[in-house]
Amino acid sequence: MPVDPQIQALLDRGTGVPATHTLPVAEARRQYEARIALMAPPAAVAKVEERDIAGPGGALRLRIYTPSAGGAPLPLMVFFHGSGFVLCSLDTHDGMCRNLASGIGCVVVSVDYRLAPEHKFPQGPDDCLAATRWAAAHAAELGADATRIMLAGDSAGGNMAAVTALRVRDEGGPALCGQMLLYPVTDYHTPGTLSYAENAEGYGLTRATMEWFWAHYLNHPGEADDPLASPLRARDLGGLPPAYVMSAEYDPLRDEAELYSRRLQASGVSVEITRRAGMNHGFLFWVGLVNGADAAMADACAWARRTFQDR
Repeated sequence: MPVDPQIQALLDRGTGVPATHTLPVAEARRQYEARIALMAPPAAVAKVEERDIAGPGGALRLRIYTPSAGGAPLPLMVFFHGSGFVLCSLDTHDGMCRNLASGIGCVVVSVDYRLAPEHKFPQGPDDCLAATRWAAAHAAELGADATRIMLAGDSAGGNMAAVTALRVRDEGGPALCGQMLLYPVTDYHTPGTLSYAENAEGYGLTRATMEWFWAHYLNHPGEADDPLASPLRARDLGGLPPAYVMSAEYDPLRDEAELYSRRLQASGVSVEITRRAGMNHGFLFWVGLVNGADAAMADACAWARRTFQDR
């Protein structure tokens, strides 16, 4: 189908804004933080608090969302924000985390993992693993159930979620009941996929920007073969938790998200894959403004509720 008219209107509003890959990192970060003012008010939650924990590189900040007060322990989601490994923050994804916490009925722990180029691979994934283990160990004090833990993330955060699931499987837990991968980065830009060519420019995220992100993230291009950078290149995807993989029709990353879901299925992992027609990369920022984003968020939350209930 054509680009969704509400998405196209947002793209048109961005006409003339400098492309991310043409900017210094500090300016690109300011540009992304400015998007917060354009977002719709998110769902209400009962409590939001921040904590600093001991991370692999020093203090690691978490933002914890509790959707309701009192009652039985809630399921727990550890969330990694999208960033291209370089941009975004707890603040850019605050609304998304509130919508997930409220829509699912779970505690959400959002992780302020270290970003490139100041902190290159694998420092971000190391933070994500440490935060996941901390959240599992401290679930009770968060009002959460340590037997119902899910990882989630969008874009590069989806990469962090997929990589953390691999590491949890191979490096001693904790047990997970699901992974929610929202238009995730699963592979390096070269050789790339058909969607990298079809959607190389004109739909927000571009191939050139993805090349810029990867150049900042990796110490050298050879690291792209490491499955902890490119989980699609992992030899074995068996034994991973059930997955929800969302792709967007007009996204350079569409095909690598779907390839990853098919490899999970071939490895015996339960997978629900959904391609959101007419949508572009990052469209979940626009919940409350784009009908297709509202529907996608509702579907993702419904899958998470079912997955938590199965435990």
